[in-house]
Amino acid sequence: MCGIIGYTGHRTALSILLSGLARLEYRGYDSAGVALLENGRLCIRKQAGKLAGLRQKLEGESYVGTTGIGHTRWATHGRPTDLNAHPHIDCGGRFAVVHNGIIENYLSLREWLISEGHVFKSETDTEVLPHLFEHFYNGDMLETVLKAIKKIDGSYAMVVLSATEPGRLVAARQDSPLIVGLGEGENFFASDIPAILPYTRFTYILADGEVADITAERAAVFNRSGQPVQKPVFEVKWEAAQAEKNGFAHFMLKEIHEQPRSLKDTLSGRLPACGSGVMLKEIAMSAEELKRIQKIFITACGTAYHAGLVGKYVIERLARIPVEVDIASEFRYRHPIIDPHTLVIVISQSGETADSLAALREARRQGAPVIAITNVVDSSIAREADHVLYTWAGPEIAVASTKAYTAQLVVLYLLALHLANIRGKLAEKESAELIGELKKLSDKARVILGDCRAVESFAQTHAQCEDAFFIGRGLDYAVALEGSLKLKEISYIHAEAYAAGELKHGTLALIVEGVPVITLATQQNLFEKTLSNIKEVKARDATVFALAMDGLREIEKAADRVLYIPPTHALLAPVLSVIPLQLLAYHMAVARGCDVDQPRNLAKSVTVE
Repeated sequence: MCGIIGYTGHRTALSILLSGLARLEYRGYDSAGVALLENGRLCIRKQAGKLAGLRQKLEGESYVGTTGIGHTRWATHGRPTDLNAHPHIDCGGRFAVVHNGIIENYLSLREWLISEGHVFKSETDTEVLPHLFEHFYNGDMLETVLKAIKKIDGSYAMVVLSATEPGRLVAARQDSPLIVGLGEGENFFASDIPAILPYTRFTYILADGEVADITAERAAVFNRSGQPVQKPVFEVKWEAAQAEKNGFAHFMLKEIHEQPRSLKDTLSGRLPACGSGVMLKEIAMSAEELKRIQKIFITACGTAYHAGLVGKYVIERLARIPVEVDIASEFRYRHPIIDPHTLVIVISQSGETADSLAALREARRQGAPVIAITNVVDSSIAREADHVLYTWAGPEIAVASTKAYTAQLVVLYLLALHLANIRGKLAEKESAELIGELKKLSDKARVILGDCRAVESFAQTHAQCEDAFFIGRGLDYAVALEGSLKLKEISYIHAEAYAAGELKHGTLALIVEGVPVITLATQQNLFEKTLSNIKEVKARDATVFALAMDGLREIEKAADRVLYIPPTHALLAPVLSVIPLQLLAYHMAVARGCDVDQPRNLAKSVTVE
């Protein structure tokens, strides 16, 4: 999830590019760079780190060019370094490209281009693009881009600047956002609206498969076949602060709604077009090494710990390896029994969580291989782990984690499938079924987000409660823990999660008239037992809001309100069932007037013990 800005017009481009990047830095801040057309030549300036570093690098330099592109990066392929920063250029220095997305077939393209004599300098997938344009260039940028994108698999929003065609920019979009800003005597490209708001409020919103061609005087849009597309002009009526959130009231709500995209990105390139295998090239352990694993530890903090609880259930179920889940702050103090046949999985959104980093170091000290699951390329945990599985969730601004959690879940599913397949513990038919359902998760998440009225209504009705309880069995209990945490951390309501089968062992004493009990009932093999638990709390006059898999309609006879999630494989239900719980916490916090994105006493990344 990177920030892109492009400009061609009558003003000095550099100031507009830097201004736009400053408004897009929330989309990525691993590195920043610009490409300017100066006296018929491309001038590239880029720097690892935040935008301030690039500004400092440019101090004392003077540029008068009126066409340029800029980028602020959230690293995916390749560490956050100067060489990996965008823009990237071809061998002859004629084409500069900025790109947001993932080119899934970049390795095969890179090998082919190297065989054709091209020389690569970075670790990124993006660098194949300028070399493709160099290879196919026939004197017209638009035709070249149309030809090149036919070779590309994956997601992209890209903007191309060429020294051979001054004053012209060409862009293409597939599964990553890109807009055209329409000005007077100037036009723009941007990955998000805030970048261009100081200059224009009139835009074209590009759709998947569209290519745009702009100069200072015109802006034209085409389909993949090169046929013109008539686009309606969209007038932006939001204020700048709203625009950064894509019109959402808070970053948390925006990030909840980004989950279909982050799920798709995290799975991208890791699932086969057909068949039962998964592709985790990031894990360099051989099949024999993976077969020798006798035990797995998962260690993490907070929301990532709750993802680990789901991971334990799924790995044990599919790969038949015993798994322990530890809170990272406790892991090294209990002298865990670790040996070279133990695998340790460390989960951290930021990759900088102090306790998780300490747990990683203890595992390595005792000789265990470590796999990190993190959202931040080249973070401390990513650097120190033996293997890294990245979640491609993009920057998460709100303190309460949402899209990073569901991305962590799907990575754990992929890892579980990988281990199960290598160890011969999973029938090919069930593996193929799970993979097929993984591919559908993005669309099913979008269905849930398409109608949130039931959640919002329940939240409005119960926002002033002082206590709330979450119950579930099996995987539903793990999700109940996460739902309870979300409600506590942003609404300040006292919330607890319990295994539903434990109600008779003391928990029922807390159930009083009107107290909300959020019940998860997505696991069909446990459905009758969970239904019985609902009746237990209803007999004590609780108000029950139930989440169930669509089709389990009997629950309506017991619960006060029911929200159904689309049917999926039972193991995958946590990815979908947590979304209404995130929304419930959000709407209750808003109704109570809480600071949703920055709750009291909490920080996004806990970098001290």
